[in-house]
Amino acid sequence: MNILLELFVVTFRVLWAFVLAAAKWLVRPKEKSVAGQVCLITGAGSGLGRLFALEFARRRALLVLWDINTQSNEETAGMVRHIYWEMAEAAAAATPRVAGDGEKDALPHCNLQVYTYTCDVGKRENVYSTAERVRKEVGEVSVLVNNAGVVSGHHLLECPDELIERTMMVNCHAHFWTTKAFLPKMLEMNHGHIVTVASSLGLFSTAGVEDYCASKFGAVGFHESLSHELKAAEKDGIKTTLVCPYLVDTGMFRGCRIRKEIEPFLPPLKPEYCVKQAMRAILTDQPMICTPRLMYMVTFMKSILPFEAVVCMYRFLGADKCMYPFIAQRKQATNNNEAKNGM
Repeated sequence: MNILLELFVVTFRVLWAFVLAAAKWLVRPKEKSVAGQVCLITGAGSGLGRLFALEFARRRALLVLWDINTQSNEETAGMVRHIYWEMAEAAAAATPRVAGDGEKDALPHCNLQVYTYTCDVGKRENVYSTAERVRKEVGEVSVLVNNAGVVSGHHLLECPDELIERTMMVNCHAHFWTTKAFLPKMLEMNHGHIVTVASSLGLFSTAGVEDYCASKFGAVGFHESLSHELKAAEKDGIKTTLVCPYLVDTGMFRGCRIRKEIEPFLPPLKPEYCVKQAMRAILTDQPMICTPRLMYMVTFMKSILPFEAVVCMYRFLGADKCMYPFIAQRKQATNNNEAKNGM
């Protein structure tokens, strides 16, 4: 094809992509069904992972929950089973009953189940062995939600190397292991969805959390490259969604503060709101979701402004040292624990 003609076609497609994106803002796309599909969520024992599990359960997905904490993972599973039972009761109430000689009608059999696995996603062999168990005991995974995450809460020069490695392994490297474990079948079937729960700190950074920012930047880079690879392979049946929320009020960054005059306009996100926005993006095959939408503007400005201008904005917002109170609290908590253990 003549290069000028091809350039014209590309220009048209780029403009058409803008039109389609604008249309999705005006007309909400229809959500797809995940009923009966196997959905695996890492870090499902608490925080966003638990909320993702509950949302997928309400949509009748078959849940596979991974977490390093067995007890909290089982608590999430109990909540999921309760949702399944409520849906079964609702289905029974909506079904016309037939007289049965005075016998009490039983609830219809519910095929939905939840499976729990204790897995340290930061350990490659643990991921691969647990993934093999899932394939044998449950089946092939259709929706993979890479959600597990940790934070060390130390300044770089005070952070033990082991914690830096742990942060990178759980927040970034684990995405490689889980994807390598479940992507082959998705490619074979040309069907699936991979969700990367990253952070706004994977798009722009701040002081004091070098290991966390590096791990989330890595997760974002991995996700974007994977998305391009799937497009290059013309596997359009496999969707990807990148989730980049602002600070979420889960307690993970307790103590983090921006400038007090600005904070009312940019408070920490409620976990429930964050997950509902992410679920909407996942179920409409949206490639990326930043919450709140202001994060799109911040990312864009960071890309075009001189570094010193970005520093000025950070200082005005109080974002340059927003993690310092959080780090101080973590350090105090660590000192208190050491003091108790020494008694």
